[in-house]
Amino acid sequence: MLYPLFEYFDKVLDIPGTGVFRYISFRAGMAALVSLLITITFGQNIIAWIRNKQIGETVRDLGLEGQNEKKGTPTMGGLMIMAGIIIPTLLFANINNIYIILLLITTIWLGGIGFLDDYIKVFRKNKDGLAGRFKIVGQIVIGVVVGATLYFHDGVVVREFTNPVSIEEGVVETPAFRDVKTMKTTIPFMKNNELNYERVFGFMGDFATPIFYILIVIFIVTAVSNGANITDGIDGLAAGTSAIIGLTIAIFAYISGNAIFSQYLNVFFIPNSAELVIFCAAFVGACVGFLWYNAYPAQVFMGDTGSLMLGGVIAVLSLTLRKELLIPVLCGIFVIENASVIIQVSYFKYTKKKYGEGRRIFLMSPLHHHYQKKNIHEAKIVTRFWIIGILLAIITLATLKLR
Repeated sequence: MLYPLFEYFDKVLDIPGTGVFRYISFRAGMAALVSLLITITFGQNIIAWIRNKQIGETVRDLGLEGQNEKKGTPTMGGLMIMAGIIIPTLLFANINNIYIILLLITTIWLGGIGFLDDYIKVFRKNKDGLAGRFKIVGQIVIGVVVGATLYFHDGVVVREFTNPVSIEEGVVETPAFRDVKTMKTTIPFMKNNELNYERVFGFMGDFATPIFYILIVIFIVTAVSNGANITDGIDGLAAGTSAIIGLTIAIFAYISGNAIFSQYLNVFFIPNSAELVIFCAAFVGACVGFLWYNAYPAQVFMGDTGSLMLGGVIAVLSLTLRKELLIPVLCGIFVIENASVIIQVSYFKYTKKKYGEGRRIFLMSPLHHHYQKKNIHEAKIVTRFWIIGILLAIITLATLKLR
């Protein structure tokens, strides 16, 4: 909301200093700062309000050390994260940008689904929460919206230059270019790192590409969203991991929105994608601010209100920047946590059918509970997972220079 106002101050009224609002770095810094202030400054009040409403965590007895101490801890703290993302984005980003609109819709929609799940658990005293099929339907709906928008919207393009951008004597020379409506994406760890969905599915007819692309988007949004949800099992794990991923995506967004950096690093130049840096800054600020209260021992849990939304937002950010094939590496923690549950359940069912009794690979799934069962303190587990997350982020960023 401030972006058009300051643009008017700068271009029409010519007020000195207002032109600083044009710079992505300034607005991103302000978004991160305001996000931190919202979550940290008002966090205590929000926690007190949640506690006053008796919105406390109901913990299933899993036989884990310190588990009973968590009973009654305020939940639905994801509302803090949502406020820390939405308010700074509305203030400092260009809200006419199609990517920003898409991310705001995703944040509100998936946050709303998570809130409904938490509401049923807390107020209706139903530990199962929202039925899984309704969660999946909600994720499918947002997947269809995101996929259809990215495929059909005229503003979602890639800019192709006739020759490289050059700098001579401090002057940037921008060559002729054309904005192309294409469904190309990035293949990690390969020399010719481009994949065109239209070539993959185009042989089946013009109708096939949008259908299969939207199905891929639905799968990615659902998988990452559920992965973040599963990861949110011990204090600080989901929020800290999401902050690391969000910072990495912010770097990709900055490069993808810069003509010089994108060509030098062999990254798609995506017009108007630099605005996503502001959203990412608010995202990281909200996660870090939430950690102020969610780090061990947690004063508040994010609940499904936060975890479903964080994963979905990360998925959509990756899709808009055409980095969705990097998700298995960048979101490796989410993938491992998800995989541990799938492996555990599948192996249990297989051995029960074959031997008459179910056997387990892990002491408990998801994976972080396995290590808790091995009597490793949850603070140490979280720190080690963060370290792995940072290493995965570094590996992801290393793909930038691969040609």
